Amino acid sequence: MARYDEPSPADVEHDPTITFNPSEEEPASGASGSTVAGAFKWALIVETGPQAGLTYVLADGDTLVGRGSDCDIFLGDVTVSRHHARFSVDGPTLRIQDLGSTNGTYVNGEWADAYALSAGDEVIIGKFHLVVARGSI
Repeated sequence: MARYDEPSPADVEHDPTITFNPSEEEPASGASGSTVAGAFKWALIVETGPQAGLTYVLADGDTLVGRGSDCDIFLGDVTVSRHHARFSVDGPTLRIQDLGSTNGTYVNGEWADAYALSAGDEVIIGKFHLVVARGSI
């Protein structure tokens, strides 16, 4: 028999988002290059974080980023919200929009709700440092 002062299993969140503030002492990564060979418009290179070394090619339209199972780019760490941010490719333009995440989205070390990105920009989502790169299209 359950006691009344114990939370029911439905009341307990098993995968909470924790608060994370990027340290100002961390050096900007400085991408080794702002272009990547390939027939695409934009890519994200994971410079630091649990998936360092991966490159995500962004298709035209919207790309959802977060730790939710329905995200296009899965960043599996509790410092990332389930639906953290959205990258949008529209013609030659790449934009990012924070989706009300717990820890925010940072572009070049500054908090950004929405931002038009350029090659070489650094995006911080939780513990992940992503560098924006251009393709050959």
